[in-house]
Amino acid sequence: MKRLHVHVAVEDLHKSTAFYATLFGVAPTVVKEDYAKWMLDDPRVNFAISTLGDSPGLDHLGIQVEDAGELSEIASRLNAAGARTVQEVAAICCYAKSDKTWVQDPSGLRWETFHTLGEAAVYGEDRSVAAMMGKQPGACCAPETPAPVATPVCRRP
Repeated sequence: MKRLHVHVAVEDLHKSTAFYATLFGVAPTVVKEDYAKWMLDDPRVNFAISTLGDSPGLDHLGIQVEDAGELSEIASRLNAAGARTVQEVAAICCYAKSDKTWVQDPSGLRWETFHTLGEAAVYGEDRSVAAMMGKQPGACCAPETPAPVATPVCRRP
């Protein structure tokens, strides 16, 4: 069964961890000096926060899959739809080792689909993919392509 993944960049990890622990009613399942993660079953979500994003707020969304076949299926659908995808094999990121496929939606929001292979002792970063996607070295491990410029439009019915 797939699990929604949400990663939020925060300014103060301690305060944010306390807030989200209160919101979810449980302590995080992983806590590091710069990162916390909740693997919730209700709602079924992998919710992570860190101090390592470019700026506070939503960093990226994702879908965590249970096996390589599900990851391949999603990547195939994205490629068939003409989306530019970036694959990572055995990437070390967010204190985990994972195979991943990255894509941006039409508004520039980054989506990560991934199959976690195990834990890692460091936060990590895949510099080759980050560089290929235009991400600055030393930033979060998520690859990033230049986002299209969008002009917000408010419309009333």
